[in-house]
Amino acid sequence: MRVLSRYGTFIVISSGILFMFVARTLLAVRFPMPRMNDLFTVLTLAGSLVILLARYSQMKAVDWLIGIGTGILVSVTMYYATLFTPYDFFGIVQGNFAQALVRGFCAAIAMLGGLVIMRQGGPVHVSLAHGEGRKTIMSFVMGLAIGAPLAILNVFALRLTQGQPITWQSPLSALSDAVQPALVEEVIYRFAFLGLVWMLISRSKPQPANWLAGLVALFVHNFMHFDDLWLQAPLTALGMGLVMALVWGLPPTILALHRDLESAVAFHWIQDVARFLTGY
Repeated sequence: MRVLSRYGTFIVISSGILFMFVARTLLAVRFPMPRMNDLFTVLTLAGSLVILLARYSQMKAVDWLIGIGTGILVSVTMYYATLFTPYDFFGIVQGNFAQALVRGFCAAIAMLGGLVIMRQGGPVHVSLAHGEGRKTIMSFVMGLAIGAPLAILNVFALRLTQGQPITWQSPLSALSDAVQPALVEEVIYRFAFLGLVWMLISRSKPQPANWLAGLVALFVHNFMHFDDLWLQAPLTALGMGLVMALVWGLPPTILALHRDLESAVAFHWIQDVARFLTGY
């Protein structure tokens, strides 16, 4: 009973997320359904807005600059993107201009919500928001150094699984377009969503609340990539999701929780730079 009282919130959240995945998959057999990424993005934005409206007075000027700047950066790079083509948001938002507006807005709100949680003692920090510019640079270098070998491994894995040869693309486009998945996904899942889950779990005060929240965010972020595969081969989706979680999901989670968001973004960014550069 004591374990249930301490970990009850974690169990409820995990069960609810599992139900969402199962229900969405079963319904998608018969009806057009939103992608899991769209659903969790909306949930994260809703939570971020609630937190932001309730505690905006605790925000600092630099937080607003970082949040708005993140949205602008995402919007601009999405508008000019040529290699990155996101799924239509809820099947409605199409084209670079509309995607730029929506993705920029989502990134800005998630960043602002995550910064509010950070100011409340949240588990993931943005070094730039603390005025630590040098640490931000070193975190970016660290993320690149840790991520580069796995980025090369990812290219070979994609070549093997997709059965397509490497097709070299524009380096500048790869560098720019990789900002989209790296920044948007890390801000939404490894910052705002993780922070929201942490706020709920930490109320029951289990000792590793930050790591429990990190695991929830890790698995949600990884498994939401396999919407179609869940329908075609659920066991394959489960296996691939676990491998991705261990090899490419755990490192940025550790970086985010032990270092800062910048290091996790850099790790994610180099994965997609390599992927876009080689035509995958």
